[in-house]
Amino acid sequence: MTDALSNPGAVKAAPVTRPRRRRSRTMRRLFPYLLVAPAVIYLLGITLYPGLFAMWQSLYFVRFNNATFVGLENYADLMRDREFWQALWNTLVIGTISLTVQTVLALTLAYHAYRDPWVKGWRILFLMPMLFMPSAVAYLWQLAFNDGRVISDILMRAGVVDATIPFLSSVWLARLTLIVTDVWQWTPFLFIIFVAGLQSQDAEVEEAARLDGASWFQIFWNVSLPLLRPVIAVAVVLRGIDISTMFASVTIMTAGTPGGMTETISYFIYRTGFRMFNFGYASAASVVMLVLTIVIAQTVVKRAFRSGRA
Repeated sequence: MTDALSNPGAVKAAPVTRPRRRRSRTMRRLFPYLLVAPAVIYLLGITLYPGLFAMWQSLYFVRFNNATFVGLENYADLMRDREFWQALWNTLVIGTISLTVQTVLALTLAYHAYRDPWVKGWRILFLMPMLFMPSAVAYLWQLAFNDGRVISDILMRAGVVDATIPFLSSVWLARLTLIVTDVWQWTPFLFIIFVAGLQSQDAEVEEAARLDGASWFQIFWNVSLPLLRPVIAVAVVLRGIDISTMFASVTIMTAGTPGGMTETISYFIYRTGFRMFNFGYASAASVVMLVLTIVIAQTVVKRAFRSGRA
């Protein structure tokens, strides 16, 4: 202490702390939006711009670099196009059957597996078909149905049929190949969602119903299923939107044969735009399909959540 008094230079001055500069109220409000702005701009760039461009292009007759304004003529021609309505009907038939089978299978498997101690193992096992590219799955089932005739050979060896089955020569057999391919690959998607929805439900409600003597089917139908209805609606809408864009399996396995009876709306748009080079007409079909998809999806989801609240 004495040395410090005798030598004032030995005492170090305390550091001066400057007051922390605070952001303005406006900046604090805008800061979260600035953080997500790059992601929003990117998403708008890859979704909103192509949609607006398709709407603009649907008003023109576009052939390569030449564009002639035709107004709503493409839409009027589309309403009179039998091939468009046939593709729309094919998409509805194939999608409805495939989605129904997937939903029933996924619900059944999920209800039997969600309380199983090995449910994580079941998830990994059922996820495997989803890990393959759709084109690879299409080639696999094309080999089984058509090229390799694996399924026909198995049925012949089992004595079910006497000759090779020509899957592509029959309308419903050709559609069956697309349905089986889609069900095999995408049922696990619904299974995972349904398992998560069932695991989130209160186990005490099911236990009370079981103590009252209800069977597993009664518990599932009267307890689990009504609680799972909003989850089912969202999952079915997501899967339905994906089915409406079915393209890889149609291109590789059937190419729309026989007679355009397996041509989906996505393949129709591809054929019109990139084989006939009528890009304005293909854009008009894309816009119509987009509007139909949005209307159906909104209707299903609203009804499901309204009934769920009731």
